[in-house]
Amino acid sequence: MKTLILGFGNPILTDDGVGIRIAQKIKKENPYLEVIETSEAGIALIDHAAGYDKLVIIDSIKTEQKPGELYKLELEDLKPTAYLSSSHGIDIATAFKLGESLGYKMPKHISLYAVEIRDNTTFGEECTEEIEKRIPFITKQIIEEERL
Repeated sequence: MKTLILGFGNPILTDDGVGIRIAQKIKKENPYLEVIETSEAGIALIDHAAGYDKLVIIDSIKTEQKPGELYKLELEDLKPTAYLSSSHGIDIATAFKLGESLGYKMPKHISLYAVEIRDNTTFGEECTEEIEKRIPFITKQIIEEERL
């Protein structure tokens, strides 16, 4: 099964880069995996994901929950929208529907991991201490869950 690990984020906005940081750690654990680190999302997701059988997306999320928590979602959990509802342009579910409707071979197995963060507005190349401490545990959790 051709698998892609896609780490999203902005590596110069502290915790917003956590998806990229985790993707890098997964690559260190298994150098044979395809890993892409990107700040692009929305419609660019089509180009990144097309041709893969399995896609594992790792990104940050900021709600009112405890920083460092990991949430696993499925594409079916996201509702495609007809308007721009994401800071990434169009949302993930809409990008996949568009890719399929344009005839791209989109992955059939998709897992989305969202890491609860504290700070995504401060310039810095490191995550906050509480997120940094959780990265090894979260990485291990994703590797085990996805059997990478």
